[in-house]
Amino acid sequence: MRLSAAFLLLISIHAVCWQSPVSQPPETAESHLGKGYEALKQDQYDIAAGEFKAALALDPSLAQRARFPLAVALFEMHQNDEARREFDSLQHEVGHHPNIVYYLGRLDLDGGDYASAIRNLSEAAAKPPFPDTAYHLGFAFFKQGDLKAAEKWLKNAAEQTPRDSRVQYQLARVYREQGRNEEAKKAQALSEELRLRDANDSQLKLECTQRLEQGPPEQAHATCERLFDPSDARALTGLGMIYGQHGQLQDALRCFRRAAELEPRSPQMQYNLAFTYYQLNQFTEARLPLEEALKRWPDLFQLNALYGAVLAKLREDAAAYHALRRAHELNPQDSGTATFLYAVTLDLARESEKTRDYAQSLRYLREAATLQPADPEPHRRMAEVYSLTADAAQATAEQQEADRLGKNAAP
Repeated sequence: MRLSAAFLLLISIHAVCWQSPVSQPPETAESHLGKGYEALKQDQYDIAAGEFKAALALDPSLAQRARFPLAVALFEMHQNDEARREFDSLQHEVGHHPNIVYYLGRLDLDGGDYASAIRNLSEAAAKPPFPDTAYHLGFAFFKQGDLKAAEKWLKNAAEQTPRDSRVQYQLARVYREQGRNEEAKKAQALSEELRLRDANDSQLKLECTQRLEQGPPEQAHATCERLFDPSDARALTGLGMIYGQHGQLQDALRCFRRAAELEPRSPQMQYNLAFTYYQLNQFTEARLPLEEALKRWPDLFQLNALYGAVLAKLREDAAAYHALRRAHELNPQDSGTATFLYAVTLDLARESEKTRDYAQSLRYLREAATLQPADPEPHRRMAEVYSLTADAAQATAEQQEADRLGKNAAP
């Protein structure tokens, strides 16, 4: 789990849901948790920290689920002492998890404790949680004066993140300290080349976007495909998003599929892939990447919302209901998800009524009424169910409520 600026903003679930007014339920620990993750993705670390603290205050049992992202938010805000306390507390609870020792190593680096940084980052590097683990370990060895180990890990980093100009810059410093001036010059030149390439890619993205907007897609591809790098998940994601935003879904799918292969543990990559499958009406294909991502990121609103939408399209209403309900708990303010949940809940109520499980049907209908309090339909349906159970008083009350709401909704 990496929650930082490197985590690009996921596509909104609004693209697959319709909108309508919904009631706003009170804040819960789960809703604060969902807001916290949303703020993290937008680099709003102060807001994220406040939301995770609010979640913990309401429900201390969320300790592990809320404390790790809280610690990350504090780290990103350079509140190192507070961040370390959270990471230390987590380590006491769950042990030496690679994600935790990675951040402890980063904190050690910031504090100039290079020996401790090497211990923590070496432990993390045994099963690297993030692509830049080797870079930071190499940098720690360099600051400690162990040039041989620094070279080893920086070369490892160059293999893991070949487009990171920082790696070559640090390698140039290592070579210079070793008196290997020619190699230092080559590494420095490569670092500058990578920096320039990043700048050129930014310009190329702009040209790609303009050509897709102004002319036939076939003519734009010659420009856009210059951004296709089968070894760089981030570059592929950027290109895939451009293609997707301009309706070139097959090209977007090709980019996102390869990015997901390169970073199978990234929820962003799996979401982008699944969302594109969803847009192509390939719902079975969309399901698997979401299931895998949710095993690691059960509290991400977008993953739960899209998973629920996929299951609804597959007519697996019971499973869709649970996923959408979870998404609604995480983000009660999202009207698209609430409306989708409302529709699925009504379908389940109908199925329960068909099997004569009237108690369950009424439970679903009551929930639907809370999701769309201005809609007379749940009350009309409840009146029908109460009539089937010979509860005339309740049937009359619900029919009257349906009539009242119907009049209020009339133009």
